[in-house]
Parts: sequence; structure tokens; C-alpha cells
Amino acid sequence: MLQDDVVVMKKLGLKAYRFSLSWPRILPGGRLCHGVSKEGVQFYNDLIDALLAADIEPYITIFHWDIPQCLQLEYGGFLHERVVQDFIEYSEICFWEFGDRVKYWITLNEPWSFTVQGYVAGAFPPNRGVTPKDTEETKKHARLHRGGGKLLAAFKYGNPGTEPYKVAHNLILCHAHAVDIYRTKYQESQGGKIGITNCISWNEPLTDSQEDKDAATRGNDFMLGWFVEPVVTGEYPESMIKYVGDRLPKFSEKEEKLVKGSYDFLGINYYTSTYTSDDPTKPTTDSYFTDSHTKTSHERNKVPIGAQAGSDWLYIVPWGIYRVMVDMKKRYNDPVIYITENGVDEVNDKSKTSTEALKDDIRIHYHQEHLYYLKLAMDQGVNVKGYFIWSLFDNFEWAAGFSVRFGVMYVDYANGRYTRLPKRSAVWWRNFLTKPTAVPLKNEPEKSEDRRKRLRGST
Repeated sequence: MLQDDVVVMKKLGLKAYRFSLSWPRILPGGRLCHGVSKEGVQFYNDLIDALLAADIEPYITIFHWDIPQCLQLEYGGFLHERVVQDFIEYSEICFWEFGDRVKYWITLNEPWSFTVQGYVAGAFPPNRGVTPKDTEETKKHARLHRGGGKLLAAFKYGNPGTEPYKVAHNLILCHAHAVDIYRTKYQESQGGKIGITNCISWNEPLTDSQEDKDAATRGNDFMLGWFVEPVVTGEYPESMIKYVGDRLPKFSEKEEKLVKGSYDFLGINYYTSTYTSDDPTKPTTDSYFTDSHTKTSHERNKVPIGAQAGSDWLYIVPWGIYRVMVDMKKRYNDPVIYITENGVDEVNDKSKTSTEALKDDIRIHYHQEHLYYLKLAMDQGVNVKGYFIWSLFDNFEWAAGFSVRFGVMYVDYANGRYTRLPKRSAVWWRNFLTKPTAVPLKNEPEKSEDRRKRLRGST
């Protein structure tokens, strides 16, 4: 099936394919001393070689949330600083085994999602969330975030006011040390580049008040800035330092030097945006969800921010990607940016035939409109070097499972062979990639004056 999937990529005209490595697949015992899985390494060698034979560039993510269970049980995984040394060892094995052919490395995928969904919302493993004394307020906030609310029953008590900040801190140090190892020992000989992928749901001020504008900035700081600001400046965002206080870990002088500048490029996963307003309410307990003193909504004056997709968190807001790009250029020293995920889902309607399920015009419009706004940002000097869709194939989503479909390729889960069939969006992408002048980018049906207001940040 691996070879068949690469054939599909080739037919679609893909020039690059992004995938992640599995830590426990390569190191089942978590560490080198417990042995490297030859079968695991061979699996990735086969994939990398097949991609290169098809003239497709592999972009590899080292960590996409699957820490070996033995390390989770031994010391609590990313809650403990010991994970940093183990991650360094795992990363170096990846560079050693695959770096002769891989030229683009991503250390972490969406550390925000791993941290918040795993240690505040309780929706992703290890499913840690509210304490017994916590209020319904935190659970309410959880339902407003990607994946939150789906697995609230799986909560394992933790401390949502301290644990996410510890986990994030260790993740950032893992990233920085991996970059340092790569630059020191491998980059010159292998000739690759290394970065990190973060996610952002753009926070748009609900009103034109200064309070809401400041709240929107805090919302972006507490999501994207939490992980980008340190790798650019060596420090956390000022708003987080102010609002989280001594619960926010500090980098030592040595760590600050290590973290600052630890990227060749920044990856961005963008799906949606929200309206954000100031929340002056003093929370009864400490929690990441209330630390920013913001409230989010997908409506303004009962008008949705965009059409809702298959997931309850995903509203289609193409102009948001423009706002993210321009903001990053301004705030983060004009970095090289790759859009490492952008996509839309539909509900997996089992009453539809496979032929009916292939008619995904919503996905074509989604990508057309996002590419339109991305091109606007590039025309203003934003240094975007690549764009990856989520996803090539329908897949198993972390919280939603098989209940939604993100792929441009339909996967038949029912026949036991997982047959792949091209949706209309796959045909559109093939035409766009092989003869782009024949497929003009279309912008969303928005009046020109409304568009100008969006791009200026007017409400």
C-alpha cells in the first residue's frame, strides 16, 4: 500500500510530502540502550526512498505526540525534565538514519495542541485535566477548543494551572536541543534545514474597543506566541509573563541562548479563526483556559465568523490566514514560513455512497480562497516557501476518529481494503499543480470594501 500511495502522490503532481516519525516505532523501549527497531527504521527508509524515486521531497516531523508509553510510566513523560535528554537521543537517531536523504526537518508538530488538549482539556493522551475542586468553567472552555469536549469523560486529574506550562517548557527545550544537535553535528554535511510547526486559530477582536483588541493579541500570544516567541527572542510573550506570573517557568541564561534563534523556518497549521473579547472576570481557580482573560466566540451579533465545517471548532475563515502571515512577518523578524497544514473536513455521512462522497466542492472552495489570501500576503513580502494540505487521505483524527473526513482522497473504510478514490478536490489539485494557469484562484464572495476592512484589521 505504501508504494500505491506514492503512485497517487505522483499522479496528483505533488512535489513534497510531509509525514511524521513514530518515536516508539523506532525506539520501542524509549531509549537507544533498549535497542533500535530495524523494522521501524526500514519502514521509513522504504517510504523516503519511494518518495525520492518519484521526485517528491520528504518533509519529516520528528514528534507528533506519541511518546513511548514506557517513558510516560517511568517519569510522567513531558511533565518531567528527563524527557529532554531522551528526546535528544531519539532526534539524533533520526538525523543519523535518515538525514543523508532528508533535507527538511520539523522537530514538533503543534506543541500547543499536545499541551492544551493533553494537560488542560483532557481530550488527548495522557488525558489530564481539571482537578476535583475545579469548576464547570474550565470544562466549558474546553469545549470551545479543537478536540475539547469530545473526551471529557476521560479526564485524569492534574493541575491545569501549572502542568501545561511545565510541559510546554520541556517541549521547547526538546526542540532547541534537537536543533542544536542537528546544527552542530549534521547540518553542514547533510545540507538540510530544521524548524518547528505551530498552530494558530487567529483571534479577531469582537469589537473595536481597545480592551477587545488587547484581548485578541493576548489570545494569539497564548497560542502561537507561547511557542514562537521563545524560539525567536529567547523569552515568553510579555502578556504571558504578566498574566501567568510565577507559574510560568523561566529559561536559564544558558537555555535562553540555546532557544533563541533555534529555527531555519517556522511551520504554521491554520484552519480557522475566532472572535475574541476581554474577560475581566477573576477566575476561582488557576487554569490555562482562564489565564489569558479572554472569551472566544464564533459569532458577532449572531452572525457566524464563517460557514461551519464538519467539526464543531472549524469555521471557514480564509482571510484569517492573511492576518496570521502579516502578523508573523511584523512580530517575528520576517521568518521563512511553510504552511504545514491547511484543510477542511466534512462529516463522515455513512448514508452516502462512495460516488456521492467524492463530490467535495466545499474543499475546493476552501483551498481556492485560502490560497488567494495567502498570495495576498506573499505579495506584501511575507516569505512563504511552501503549502501542505491536510490531508491527502481521509484519516483517523485524534479526537474525532473516523467521524469526519479531511482528505482529498476518499478512503473506503467499509470494504476492508481501504480503497483510495480521488474526490473532486483531488482532481482540482492535480490540475492546479500540473497546469496552474488553467485553474485561477478564486477569492471568497466578499465585497471589496469588506475585504479591505478585514485586511486592515477593522471591525
